[in-house]
Amino acid sequence: MESITIKVEGDLAREMNKAMKPYYSTKTEFIREAIRDKLKNLKKQKILEEVKKNFGKAKTKTPLWMDEVIREEVGKEYLKKFGLE
Repeated sequence: MESITIKVEGDLAREMNKAMKPYYSTKTEFIREAIRDKLKNLKKQKILEEVKKNFGKAKTKTPLWMDEVIREEVGKEYLKKFGLE
C-alpha cells in the first residue's frame, strides 16, 4: 500500500470528523471511501459523455422492438468497454 499525506483546512477537518463519526472508525477509511466514490463518479461521467456524444447518430428508423435490442447490445458494449460488467 502507498502512503499519501494531505493537509486540509481546519473547517474541512472538523466537518469531516463530524460526518465520519457514526460510519468510519478512522480518517483513513473515510478518505479511501471518498476517493473510491470520486473515481466511480468520474468513470460514470465519462460513460455519460460518451453516450451523449453518440446519442441520435442513427440515420435510419427502426421498429420499437429493434430499438430495445440495440440499446441492450450497446449497453453491454459500454459496460465491457468501461470494465463495469
